Amino acid sequence: MFTGLIEEVGKVLKIECSGSAARIIVAAGFPPGEVKTGDSIAINGACLTVVEKLNGAFTFDASPETITRTAFRHLKSGSPVNLERALRLSDRLDGHLVAGHVDCVAAITERLELSGNIIFTFRMPHAFIKYVAEKGSIAIDGISLTVNTVKQDTFSVNIIPLTSSKTTLQKKRVGDEVNIETDMLCKYLERLLECREGKGDGNGLTLELLAKKGFL
Repeated sequence: MFTGLIEEVGKVLKIECSGSAARIIVAAGFPPGEVKTGDSIAINGACLTVVEKLNGAFTFDASPETITRTAFRHLKSGSPVNLERALRLSDRLDGHLVAGHVDCVAAITERLELSGNIIFTFRMPHAFIKYVAEKGSIAIDGISLTVNTVKQDTFSVNIIPLTSSKTTLQKKRVGDEVNIETDMLCKYLERLLECREGKGDGNGLTLELLAKKGFL
């Protein structure tokens, strides 16, 4: 689990493709003693596992599902990436709950600079725009942000100067693609309602059953 607050911007050193999967080596300034093999780190919002520690860098394996679902196909040696280590239970939740499971990719359709802020507009697949709500939370390349406006297949966010300077967003331009994770609570609620209305997979997961078992 993550917060969407980026700890640092790392740099892709190397990408080794193996069929539809890939091994990614990322330079990062995390203290070596605070990261171990098996730890989870979100790279541009996608939760990956550290498989090897190097001198000033870490190696990750990206599955075919990850490559297909994310904008990782645009990464290359030298690409900057947003990095966040997994949330500890003792940490403050200053952003919002981010699972590190990317839903889809969105493309920037507009970039407007206003009073030092950057207002981005993104177009995303219609199947996922329903999970985006005005003034709700969304993770863009792993960054916890508040949605400004929502239209039929687009939404906009405002990036303050601090966020811009501490993340990869300052270099994003119209046409660039980003990883999107929508609010997980919306997806769970939709799933529960589908089952309640008989549109589920027959597992009997209904609100009534949950209530009988004491979960509601």
